[in-house]
Amino acid sequence: AATATAGALIILNRDGQVAATLAGGDINGPWDLTAASHGSRADLFFTNVLNGTVAAGGQVVDHGTVVRLELDLHGAVPRVVSNTVIGSGFPERTDPAALVIGPTGVGLSEEGTLYVADTLDNTIRAIPNAVFRHSTAGTGRLVSSADPAQSGLNGPLGLAVAPNGDILTVNSGDGNIVETAPEGAQVASRLLDNVGTPPGAGALFGLAVAPHHHGVYFVDDVANTLNLLSR
Repeated sequence: AATATAGALIILNRDGQVAATLAGGDINGPWDLTAASHGSRADLFFTNVLNGTVAAGGQVVDHGTVVRLELDLHGAVPRVVSNTVIGSGFPERTDPAALVIGPTGVGLSEEGTLYVADTLDNTIRAIPNAVFRHSTAGTGRLVSSADPAQSGLNGPLGLAVAPNGDILTVNSGDGNIVETAPEGAQVASRLLDNVGTPPGAGALFGLAVAPHHHGVYFVDDVANTLNLLSR
């Protein structure tokens, strides 16, 4: 972590070749990302985890951010039109095993709410009006947490929004995938990864709904695989 730098966002074309690299500004340790296309425009939403974490030397700092980049898709290379911090104040810290722990997965609902997996606080947060807002919502609204009544969340990493509007997250603490309703109730869970100590530790980042709603794709960093959880 002591050598970590701000990093960048890399845009690939349809052939898998690098078309553009975005760096600087509010890009500072991008950790996870989702996107929404609107004709000739696209919005990128990503989390940052390096705002003051290296300097803190392992202590928790509440400087994690969520950023929206608006891109113009005309031409061969996408062009940044605007840059807005829409979320801030998320806890983050360096970690000897995971490099950094901070806000991770993000997913956009059809209503324009951006859900964020707040890994350190073990919660799911919601940023309203994510596509059009012009200022930060802080850490947003609390959707669900790992309280004793519903203990499904256990260090959520990857996040995606299911076709029915529910929120899917994958845990670093037990290898489970958890389905949470937008109102906050955790309605289902299932084991995805039983390898490691604890199971799923640092493995379950990428998460996406498969085409035609046939299941969920998830990456397993430990096994170095891309997997499909079928319906």
